[in-house]
Amino acid sequence: MNADTALIVGLGNPGPQYETTRHNVGFMVADVLAGRMGAKFSSHKKSNSDIVQARLGDRSVIVAKPRTFMNLSGQPVAALARFFSVEPADVVVVHDELDIDFGSIRLKLGGGEGGHNGLRSISQHLSTKDYLRVRVGVGRPPGRMDAAAYVLKSFSAAERKDLGVICEEAADAAELVLRAGLEAAQNQVHPR
Repeated sequence: MNADTALIVGLGNPGPQYETTRHNVGFMVADVLAGRMGAKFSSHKKSNSDIVQARLGDRSVIVAKPRTFMNLSGQPVAALARFFSVEPADVVVVHDELDIDFGSIRLKLGGGEGGHNGLRSISQHLSTKDYLRVRVGVGRPPGRMDAAAYVLKSFSAAERKDLGVICEEAADAAELVLRAGLEAAQNQVHPR
């Protein structure tokens, strides 16, 4: 692997009971990216992750799904970054975001974790918050529903109709931020 290897990590929880939940949208986007690359995930034992290795233009890219639960994502992400010599600035984390309307996608570098335990774990294990994020909006929970309960619920039937397109758009955003850089990607992805 060369110095400009990038790591795209889709966040989620392992196990069939979580496959269709809001918290697993990062895994869904990682699956879209792997499909585009014509590759299947394989086990990377040193990081406790499933990965795909491919190229995006002239860049080596690792797409990963940690096998740990969301709140323990930091250890596998840090292990992958070390193993493949990826700097935090070349790590792209794809995750669900409560503070963004369902279906909206936002890109950013660093910042707070907004109560997202997966991000908190990654920041702790990378020893920095300065990694790229593809934030996929899942919206706020209705009424007084607990946020943790909400993200572990499956998408509604109405949401599922748009979910495939949203995952494709999030995959586009992850590729774009690596190809064009954060500012150019934000200019294309964020609404005016």
